Parts: sequence; structure tokens; C-alpha cells
Amino acid sequence: MLLQKISGIPILLAIVGFILSSCAALPGADARKYPPSPEKRVKKNIEEGRGFRLSDSFSGGSGTFEFASSNPLWRATLDSISFMPLAAVNYGGGVIITDWYSTNDTNESIKISIRFLTNEIRSDALDIKIFSRECKTASNCIISEKPDKIVPELKLKILRIASIYSKQQKVKNFKPYTGFDNERD
Repeated sequence: MLLQKISGIPILLAIVGFILSSCAALPGADARKYPPSPEKRVKKNIEEGRGFRLSDSFSGGSGTFEFASSNPLWRATLDSISFMPLAAVNYGGGVIITDWYSTNDTNESIKISIRFLTNEIRSDALDIKIFSRECKTASNCIISEKPDKIVPELKLKILRIASIYSKQQKVKNFKPYTGFDNERD
């Protein structure tokens, strides 16, 4: 009887250890960005559209879905390269590839490949590659990667537009919270 109780202890310790170690892997937040008062944190989260309201459950909607159009970085990228024909677009895979594009009747054209490394609006969120194709004849073309000033300019343009879209989205999602009658400072 005692031996059966002892044999279950290592399993229990392993489960508890696993649970505790998995809690450390959760992404944390910067405590300086959030008020210490729980009431103020709830208010801030709900006003920014990250909270839950019971009244929203009965408003007839079936829920909130994340589409590519709700990602400011994705929208800004598509708006920035909207003049170019697209060859492949995969929101799930985070890739946009344009078709070959030329501005005039020269034999040179460019192709842009954009990979999304994160949905956050930051300088390392995008991996942009620009390829150049120069054709002497229809069957004699030289393709090379074009490492010039276009990549940083395009990245900066996308990040600026995404920042504007993100601010607009926060303003749109803002709903004042009036859940606490006596709010503490």
C-alpha cells in the first residue's frame, strides 16, 4: 500500500514541474505600461478592445475574426505595392510576391518578394528582396538580386503606413468603460 503511494509521487512531481516550467514560457508584459490598480487595467483593456463584455455576447454578432484586412502591416504592404501585379499572396504563410514589373519600354524589370516575420510593426518585421531582370532577347535574361536603396525606402514606407493604420484601428476599437462606480486613483 505504501509502495503504491510512493510510486505515484514522481509522476505527480513531473506533472507539477511541467506545468510550472510551461508558465515561464508565456509572453510577459511590461508592468510599467499598465496601471497597478486592477480596475484601471480592466478599463484600459476593454477600452482598447481586448476585453470581454457580457453585453457584447448578446448583441447578435457571432464573434470577432482576424482577417488579413485587420492586420495593419499586411494592409500597408499591399497598399504600398498596389501599382504592381501580384504573382502570389499567402496571408497564412506571410508571403507576398509580385510579378515582373517595368515602368517603361526598357529591357529591365523588377520583382519584389516580401516575407512577414511578425505581425508587430517594427523594423525587423519584414524581409524584402528585390530582383532585377535584364533581357537582351526574350530567351536571354539575367536575373539578379538588387541590393540598393529601394529596400530600406520601401520598408520605411510600409512601416509608416502600418503605424497610421494601427492608430486608426485603436481609435475605432475604443469604447469607454463605465463598469466601476467608485474608481480609485
